[in-house]
Amino acid sequence: MEMFCFQCQETAKNKGCTIRGVCGKEPDVAALQDLVIWLLKGLSFLAVESRAQGVTRSEADELIAEALFTTITNANFDAQRFVALVHRAIEERDSLRASLPGPVRNAPPECAVWRPERGDADELIAKGKAVGVMADASLDEDRRSLQQLLTYGLKGMAAYIHHAYMLGYRKDELLQYLEDGLLATLNESLSVSDLVGEVLRCGEMGVLAMAFLDQANTGRFGDPEPTQVNIGVRPGPGILVSGHDLRDLEELLIQTEGKGVNVYTHGEMLPANSYPALKKYPHLIGNYGRSWWRQQDEFEKFGGAILMTTNCIVKPRDSYKDRIFTTGAAGWPGVQHIADRVVGQQKDFAPVIAKALASPEPEPLEQGTIPGGFAHTAILSVADQVVAAIKSGAIKRFVVMAGCDGRHKEREYFTEVAKALPEDSVILTAGCAKYRYNKLNLGEIGGIPRILDAGQCNDSYSLVVIALKLAEVFGVKSVNDLPIAYDIGWYEQKAVIVLLALLSLGVKDIRLGPTLPAFLSPNVVKVLVDKFSLQPITTVEEDVAAIVAA
Repeated sequence: MEMFCFQCQETAKNKGCTIRGVCGKEPDVAALQDLVIWLLKGLSFLAVESRAQGVTRSEADELIAEALFTTITNANFDAQRFVALVHRAIEERDSLRASLPGPVRNAPPECAVWRPERGDADELIAKGKAVGVMADASLDEDRRSLQQLLTYGLKGMAAYIHHAYMLGYRKDELLQYLEDGLLATLNESLSVSDLVGEVLRCGEMGVLAMAFLDQANTGRFGDPEPTQVNIGVRPGPGILVSGHDLRDLEELLIQTEGKGVNVYTHGEMLPANSYPALKKYPHLIGNYGRSWWRQQDEFEKFGGAILMTTNCIVKPRDSYKDRIFTTGAAGWPGVQHIADRVVGQQKDFAPVIAKALASPEPEPLEQGTIPGGFAHTAILSVADQVVAAIKSGAIKRFVVMAGCDGRHKEREYFTEVAKALPEDSVILTAGCAKYRYNKLNLGEIGGIPRILDAGQCNDSYSLVVIALKLAEVFGVKSVNDLPIAYDIGWYEQKAVIVLLALLSLGVKDIRLGPTLPAFLSPNVVKVLVDKFSLQPITTVEEDVAAIVAA
């Protein structure tokens, strides 16, 4: 095998990418990412040891979150960035070891002591291949499955922690849990049952991470408000901002004030249009295009400058490669990268603005508006209205259709489910999965839109808050006793932590698609089926019938 990766939903044949990633990841990048993860486990070993000896080092905690985030699907494809990250991890690890006041209590694993001889890309790639997911051919299949499930949950959780940190919010409990979780994947004394417990613990911490990011976002930008978001264009040069990082968008809006540049959101940045502190900028025009996987056509038609703040980036076409920029965790070889901000200063988006001013204005894709901004604060503010609609029978069920979108034709299933649901059903959504149905005209129920968009994938927390509040109002012991069905689409690791969060809360009967993760062994799937009634999606007709009958 040239490489092995099965962390996303679109992995080859739902088994694993072995020649080149379906996402576009090359074997050298795959090996370097594996090496980064392995070294982060060594850094975690030293960080946990350091805490036990009364020494804390915030730089190590923050690097682990940042580096985990950088390895998620469709974030960074630049081998040189990973070479630099490898050296940063080694330097921080060794510096942390040197700062210990006493000897290390336990024998360190190899990842806590290994150092390259030359440190060049070839040596690092070779080591990455030697420590990758399938490096130990003798490892029990179920242990590997649970170790990877935990690792991918930690990656998704790290993304949310990093977003909060970028807004000035830090929670040591969450950062330190990343280290504990990574160490658990090295612990050979843990049984399969113990590893299942570690996975659910990751879900519990994922709930806290999403709540923390919600606090950071609303503390900085205010509570999202129900908003009709424009999907057309206006005359003038434009910048299209994709990804998830709201602070990047805010700083770009500040730097483009008065310059005659219109700013548009794309993909997972759509919910930014509902935050009071962002929607106040008149040159935030609205949203352009749909979900991440359509970006090649849409970015070509946009004509202006494009800023990728996080995942998901797709290989840029030559037609727009000179006007796309990356920043933060995102990266593509040959694409200009906007450097991280210096403490106390904003990022410098001058190159992006200059490119926009020198580029044609966007080509219209569509006209009109789409609704957004239905996070938990907005919905709970009309809780009496919602409860009354449920009690009267006007609303008979909620269907949570959150998660990710993707390229597979099978994802049309989610569009058809939305169309087929009875008119007394309300869809709760978050994440880019919404693009499969958020432009359908499904109407309202007593003034309540039948599609309630809570925001980005991390805003799935809002859906949890709403469900828990409804359980409280109706006096039921569990959210499983509510008229709520779960029909989830997944693609990458942020969706994994959302799934683990739901499982940790005891949510059952989740339908997951378009396929079950390739990294789940048959026995692990059986555990999830037996304990939580997790099930793959089937056909539109069968699943809608089951949802209505529940």
